[in-house]
This record gives sequence, C-alpha cells and structure tokens, in this order.
Amino acid sequence: MTKKIGLDHVHAIAPYVGGRPISEVAREFGLDESAIVKLASNENPLGMPTSAKEAMLRAANDLGRYPDSNGFELKRVLSKRLGVPEDWITLGNGSNDILELTARAVAHAGDAVVFSKHAFAVYPLATQAIGAKAVEVAADASYGHDLPAMLQTIRSLGETAKLVFVANPNNPTGSYLQPKAIEAFISEMPAHVVVVLDEAYNEYLSPEQRYDAIAWVKKYPNLVVSRSFSKAYGLAGLRIGYGIAQPHLTDLLNRIRQPFNVNSLAQAAAIAALGDEAFLQQGYELNRAGYQQLTQAFEQMGLTYLPSSGNFVLVKVGDDDEAGARVNRELLKRGVIVRPVGNYGLPQWLRISIGLPEENTICIQALGAILSKPQGTA
Repeated sequence: MTKKIGLDHVHAIAPYVGGRPISEVAREFGLDESAIVKLASNENPLGMPTSAKEAMLRAANDLGRYPDSNGFELKRVLSKRLGVPEDWITLGNGSNDILELTARAVAHAGDAVVFSKHAFAVYPLATQAIGAKAVEVAADASYGHDLPAMLQTIRSLGETAKLVFVANPNNPTGSYLQPKAIEAFISEMPAHVVVVLDEAYNEYLSPEQRYDAIAWVKKYPNLVVSRSFSKAYGLAGLRIGYGIAQPHLTDLLNRIRQPFNVNSLAQAAAIAALGDEAFLQQGYELNRAGYQQLTQAFEQMGLTYLPSSGNFVLVKVGDDDEAGARVNRELLKRGVIVRPVGNYGLPQWLRISIGLPEENTICIQALGAILSKPQGTA
C-alpha cells in the first residue's frame, strides 16, 4: 500500500478553477472559436493597450537574460505615481501573488485568517495552503462585507487572528464599501492583525466612489493594499500586480517571494500601461456603457441583479440550486462563456463580465432565449 505523501491541509485544498478557455469550449461543443464570446473572467474586452504591446515586443529582444528581480524601473514609476517610497512596493505575479505572500508572511498553522462569505476564492485557498484556520463571516443583506461583524469576529479570536482580507469592489458580487466604513474598520483593528485591502477593480470606481487608500497605508502600519494590472490595464495574460505597505511589511514579503516572480515582458508592459491614460479612460467608459446595456436587459427580462462597481454583474437566473449550472451549460452550447458561482455559495446566480457592445448583445440574446423556454426544453 502506497504511503500518503503530502500535508493533510494541502490535500484538503480544492484547486482554483478559472474561467473556461475558448478553445476548450469549442472542442467540447463543436463550435467555431471565432464565434465564441467569453464573458467569464473579468478580462478587459479591449485587450492589451497598443503602448504595452509595443513595450513588450521591445523587451522581447533581451529575453535571454533574467528579469530585474527588484523591478527597479516599474517601482520607480509606481513610486512617483503613488507618492510612496520604492521600498513600500512589492511586485507580484498577479495581485493574487501579493495575497498569498501576505498570508505566508504573517500567519502559520493554527492562526486564524478572516474573510467575508461570497468573497474572492483565493482568500480561503491562501489560508488553507499555510494550514491556518479559515474564518468566514456571513455577508450582509446586500451580499457584501459586514465589516462590524468581521471586526467583532476578529476581536473574539484574540491573539490567534493574524490576517483579514477585505475586497473593494468585491468579486464576485461587485459590492462597494464606503471609504469611511473601511477606514473605521482599519483604525479599530488590533495591531497584531494585518489588513489586506484588495483593490483589483479599483480603476472601475466612479469619480464619486474613489478614495485615497495610499493615505491609509501611510497612517496604518498593519495595512497592505493590493492592486492588479490584469483588469483595467488589460495585462491578464502577463500576470502582474503589486502591493503597497510600510517597509516592515514589504520586507517580509520580499524575503519569501520568488526571486524573479515578475517577468521582463510584464514589467515593460506595466510601465507603458501606467502611462496610457487614454486607454484607461476608454476602458472605463466602455465598462460604464456595458453595465447599462446588461442591467437594462436584465430588468426587461425581470431578472434580479446586484449593483456592481467592477467590470462584471452578478445576475440571478433561477430559484432552484441547479439554476446557475443549468443556464450556464445552455449558454456554453450557444458559444457564450460566463461564470457560474456555486462555489461561492451562490448556485442560483451567474457572474457575467462586461464585454464589447456586440458581445453583450450576444449574451443577452442567448440568455433571453434560454430563460424564455420551459425548464427541461432543449
């Protein structure tokens, strides 16, 4: 009999499952790849900015050498943009790398890590990977973070609580937390508990929703803010993100991160993307228009959806717990890839990324056709 290899808490992890690739859906359902619409992974429908692509191609001439392990030039640009010293910045292989590095740096087996129900799937995965105790706090009535309940839970855990994840906006619900509520939460946090404020969708906030999280980093030594180039900047395939924290925390993250965790192409593309304000604004406006297009259609179909501050909308497609999976499969047959969220405790809902106008239209028409048929009809 073969002896079991590996730690029990690692065996208990359910691996992260991303949105299905277009090629995989094409093979399974016998579809033409060019006719498939992917609205599953909150990607930027504009793709990569031309400025970033050109910078990446220039960097490709030097791929025989290792990347700059410290990301000097990208940190320099970020430092100037954010108004913090360069040693306050940690680069990551996507922002989820920052989330995982923080968990590894501040918690270990037996410690407690707190997060909200219906929050990003990487939070429990990062917790399980280090053998810590995942403490999920019930969401509020709007499916968002209940910050007072989270704070109360942390206090009840005492010294065992080491880390809390807060997302704003939250994925997959799109919920938004008011800045005053977030800062009040951070200010009342015990000093031994690190707060990660996950702002992967920060650039999609409307002007009236925006706030200065960097000012909080300067004020609170137990705060890490994580951000991503995957969404608004269109660099999902290059895997790059960053964290901002005071030096005692960034020092910990840099001690355990892989030496070359951000490749040369990603660094070059990110520098270019940061300077491309026109692309960022175009994406923001496209997202706002697409949100209106989708939500108006949902209203016309009589569907419930959650207000979203990200680049996606969570919509309820039935009342039974098979609804999300059932409608998702019917959409796949029609060449539309969205995201079922049963693994988030939302089996009646689908998360639909906001795409180009024509992609949104295809999704709306397919969804309408499926929901207008009696259950069980092909």
